Amino acid sequence: MVFRWHQTVSFLVALFVPFVRAGNVTALTGTWTTKANTVFTGPGFYDPVDELLYEPNLPGLSMSFTDDGYYEEAFYYVISQPSNPSCPTALLQFQHGTYEIASNGSILLYPIAVDGRQLVSEPCTSEESVYSRYSQFEVYAGWEITTDNYRGQYKLQLYKFDGYPMNPMYLVYKPPLMLPTITMNPTAAATSAATASSTAKAKSRLKRSFENRSKTDAIKRPVIDGNFWWYVGMIMMIGGGGAFLFLQRQSMCEQ
Repeated sequence: MVFRWHQTVSFLVALFVPFVRAGNVTALTGTWTTKANTVFTGPGFYDPVDELLYEPNLPGLSMSFTDDGYYEEAFYYVISQPSNPSCPTALLQFQHGTYEIASNGSILLYPIAVDGRQLVSEPCTSEESVYSRYSQFEVYAGWEITTDNYRGQYKLQLYKFDGYPMNPMYLVYKPPLMLPTITMNPTAAATSAATASSTAKAKSRLKRSFENRSKTDAIKRPVIDGNFWWYVGMIMMIGGGGAFLFLQRQSMCEQ
């Protein structure tokens, strides 16, 4: 049996952070994104063929999970500088790999180390962004899925290893919108045992994925605008009240 230090981390987390045991209304499977609805996993965020990270319109977080234990995440942060508010730092991160839900309910994310990427942009200190590999094992102490009545969507609430809640995410695609779950950019060391034919097959699968990026069978869940329905309700209420007063006045005139 192979010992994983990650399991020890999960055990220690369970000792100090109470897991939120909620009656989840749906499965974890799918693509989730934060309120801004601008950051999504998949080829629109990271292009592994040309090694490009695409900056979304607004900061946010997106995570995708499959039924068979794979995950993908896309982070876009903007970090303000108190000493110079006009010079924020932009940070983009991509990771994917496998995940498991431990016996204590925590979620463990095991990234494919050679595939993770990070882009840091500090326009006031450097004209060039810093692009590098990125790999970070992650533990979420708890999670719960509920229905957001205002937005009309499923809401995923993750809790960090210390129990602090993250920004909630909402289900937008099911099945998930993801890049291939294979190792997309293997290094020489990582593929020393692989044959040339197997590497060629992996690259071929990756290119086919990008050729068919617009043919995904993922279904985007519509976002219900609560403000729109509030105004519709108000108009109907005012219209109904006006009709009632009109009919009442007509009845009085007939008498």
